[in-house]
Formats: sequence, C-alpha cells, structure tokens
Amino acid sequence: MYLAQTSSSVQVISTTIIVTAKTNIITSLGTESMMSSAFLWKGYLALHRYWPAKPIHKWEIRNERKRGGVLCVDSFDIVGDGVKDLLVGRDDGVVEVYSLHHANEPVLKFDQALSESITSIQGGCVGKDGYDEIVVSTYSGWVTGLTTEPVHRESGPGEELKISQEMQNKISSLRSELEQLQYRVLQERERYQQASQSSRAVFAVPSFSINDKFTLNKDDASYSLILEVQTAIDNVLIQSDVPIDLLDVDKNSAVVSFSSCDSESNDNFLLATYRCQANTTRLELKIRSIEGQYGTLQAYVTPRIQPKTCQVRQYLIKPLSLHQRTHCIDHDRPVNTLTLTGQFSFAEVHSWVVFCLPEVPEKPPAGESVTFYFQNTFLDTQLESHCRKGEGVFKSDNISTISILKDVLSKEATKRKINLNISYEINEVSVKHTLKLIHPKLEYQLLLAKKVQLIDALKELQIHEGNTNFLIPEYRCILEEADHLQEEYKKQPAHLERLYGMITDLFIDKFKFKGTNVKTKVPLLLEILDSYDQNALIAFFDAA
Repeated sequence: MYLAQTSSSVQVISTTIIVTAKTNIITSLGTESMMSSAFLWKGYLALHRYWPAKPIHKWEIRNERKRGGVLCVDSFDIVGDGVKDLLVGRDDGVVEVYSLHHANEPVLKFDQALSESITSIQGGCVGKDGYDEIVVSTYSGWVTGLTTEPVHRESGPGEELKISQEMQNKISSLRSELEQLQYRVLQERERYQQASQSSRAVFAVPSFSINDKFTLNKDDASYSLILEVQTAIDNVLIQSDVPIDLLDVDKNSAVVSFSSCDSESNDNFLLATYRCQANTTRLELKIRSIEGQYGTLQAYVTPRIQPKTCQVRQYLIKPLSLHQRTHCIDHDRPVNTLTLTGQFSFAEVHSWVVFCLPEVPEKPPAGESVTFYFQNTFLDTQLESHCRKGEGVFKSDNISTISILKDVLSKEATKRKINLNISYEINEVSVKHTLKLIHPKLEYQLLLAKKVQLIDALKELQIHEGNTNFLIPEYRCILEEADHLQEEYKKQPAHLERLYGMITDLFIDKFKFKGTNVKTKVPLLLEILDSYDQNALIAFFDAA
C-alpha cells in the first residue's frame, strides 16, 4: 500500500474525543449478528464480541513498540481489498493502518508519525475521485491527509517530467493562498505593534490550553510527562521539591540545562529548563522517583506568544510512587503485615491510601470495605491493601514498603489529630526473598558498568594493535556492542546507586522494626556490595 501525506491547512477544531466502536467494524469481520467494541488501555487495542449470554474476547494488539495511547479509531477499506481496515490514531502522533483480511487478528500495514497527538481520524474519498484518503486532525487544530494517490513520478534518462495542467493550477492556487495568508499575518502584526505603543493600550493575558499526561510506565519504572500546547512551546521549567532523576527521551529534541539548587533551605531538589526548537508543540519527559520521598513536581510552560505568559501544572509524587495497580498477586509469597486500628471512617482510611499510592480513585467505592492490589514496577514486589471503617491492613513482601506506609500514615494521622493503634508482623523470610528479586537487576547493572569502564581501554588497544584478534571473545564482544552498551548505560543514570539505596533501606528497615539502629554498619554493607556476592550479602543480613 502507498500512502503519501498531503498538504495541510489550519482549522480551529474541538478537541473533545469520545472513543466508540464503529458498527461497520462488525461488518468488516463478517459478524453482523454480533455487537463489538474496540477499546484502548495503555496503547492496547482489542476486540470483543457480545453475545446475548456473555462477551467473547477475539483479539488483542499489544503495544510492543511502546507507542502512545489510542485516542481514536475508524474502519475503512483503505487498502482496497474489499475488507474494511482498522485506522488508529495515537496520542504520540502515530497513525496506523491494520488489515483484517484473511487474518485471525489485525496485521499492521502502514504507519506514519506526525508531530502532534491525533484527536480524530476518518477514512474516505476527499481530494480526488478514485483515490481514498485518511484524514486526521491534531490537537493544535491541523487537518492532515494521507492519500493513496501517487505523488512521485519517475522519468528515464533524457525524458522531461511534465506536470499536468490540473497539478499546475493546484500549485498556483496554493501559492496564491499562502501569499494572502502571509500578507494578512504581516498586517495584523503591524496593527498589534501600533496598538501596543498607544497610551490607551490595554493588555490582556492570552489564554492557552495544555494537554498534559503524567503516567507510570511499567516497563522501566519511570513516569512519562507529556505536555502539549496548541501553539509552539518556547520553554518548559521543571521544578521538584523531592529528589528525582530526569531520563533521556529519544523523541525529545529540546535543549536541557540544569540550575543549582539549595535543597537544605527551601526543599528545592531540581531546576531544569527545556528550550524547545521552533514549531515544537509537544514535549515528552521521563522521570524516575524514589519511594519514600514524596512531594510535588511542577512544570512551568511558556509558549511562543506575545505578551509572554506562563501556566503551571502540578503533579504529585506519592510515597509509593513506583507501585501500580494490578488485578491479582501471588499469595504464596512471604509477607509482612501492618495493621492500623482507631476511630476513623472508611472515607478517611481510603483517603490515606489515595495519598500514598497512585491509580486509586479519590472517591471511596460503594460498600463497607475495599481491597486493592499493587505491584512495584521496579522490584516486582507486591502490596495488598484492605480498608474498612476503623481498620486498615497492608501486606507486602518488602519490609521497606511496610516501613514507608507506617511512617507516612502515622504522620498523616497526627496532622488530623486521629489516634492510631499500629501493630505489625515481620516475616524474616521476606528479606531474603526481596534480596533474590533484586539480585538479577543488581548483577546486570554491575556487569554493565564493568563493561562500559573497559570500552575506552579496549579501543586504545585496538588502535595500537590494528586489530582485535589477540583479544579473548568476551572483550571482542564488548567492542562490537560498545555503542549499544554506552547508550543503555546513559539511559539509566544512577541506576546502580538506586539499587544500592534500596538494599541499604531494606537493611535499616529490617532492624528498625526490632528497635535496633544499624546505620553504623552501612559502610560495611557498601563494601560488600562493591565486591558483590549474593550469598555473602544474605549472610551479612543474617549475621547483623
């Protein structure tokens, strides 16, 4: 299939999107007697058929390429094989065409990346008879078309490529329209300059809307912050009152600069400015937080409009920010239990869970109690939360999770002058279990750091000797994968230090519940980690 992007024009459109299934999707599958719905979840796309008795799950397209969430879908036979295709628009600007012909599930036939999120998509014949098009609208109001009409023609040696009269007229019309628009822009700019110099001039702060999203990515345990404005972004200032790491994003072309912070006096741990290139309307950032440290992340967005104005967006970094809701957990794991009892309502204990954990609805669910399950996206540890009037029970296979909940909930209850009775049960086996979960991640990061340190020395040897035949296979493999290793190491700043910190917290928390302060033994623990051996580490935890 051949699709080409056609010319675009600016149009003010509504950005309210309702994602619904099209009834003609049913026809394309040959199941007119059934009901179907296409739904989205974190970039997934799936089809269900609804029988009178129960729904049947037919297929599911996983977001293997880590693309954005699905904002709109349509069905249209853009391929021209007599079977309607599935057209998908995503919030990262990707347009996809899936074929449903002779397949149990859709097959990706075409994709095109635009610079803005897709708010609406529709297939049909628009520009020229005989050539179907996909028309999409973007968040800032652009309407763009992808056509099946060939726009490139080839000519042989000595042949003259002739443009049809119809195409010449079209080009001439577009040029004339563009000149008129440029002239009108110049007129309005001059009128504004004259008005602004008048003594009677009254300035109004221009308003603009921001389409933002702050979500936790399970794959790399980081938060994705997406900021999209309907006009070009000049710069974005990121400020945080808690320690966080900013990770590299491949799609991000903005230039970032960091300012020094005085964290001791004003709780200011991060000041970073992203200066965007011309015509950038969408900016994506990646952030990794530290569990147990909670506060607020603020984004100051300044667009390229006059007079200069700025909007602030605030995002909460929660105490257990790396936990994500899940439907089920492994009940066979060794768990530690924290129990809170007291004179508090169901709504109050639910609000504490909302304060500590992401993806929890602010309004308490109907009923007298509720149970939530969570999974730590970084360590794969689990948490079970069961709340009702006068009682909250939290179970986790990670002692540090229980310790964070105990400290935070005690502080919140004290603020609200609520008397809490706190009891806990610590399972010693869970410590070894958590260390075994950390082991593969720590071992991999130590090996990665070791390989990266060897790259420069190996490259010098390669230049000096002229070849790598004298090196052992392991070192030759490091040279061959040098770019990939350095790129991966660069994408995960302070990853090794983060794992060291988690092991240190686990060590301190284990003995804190016993009433013992072991902070003086932390230097010895770090020495063991520098010459890491899993058995030696477990023996140190047991002996301490």
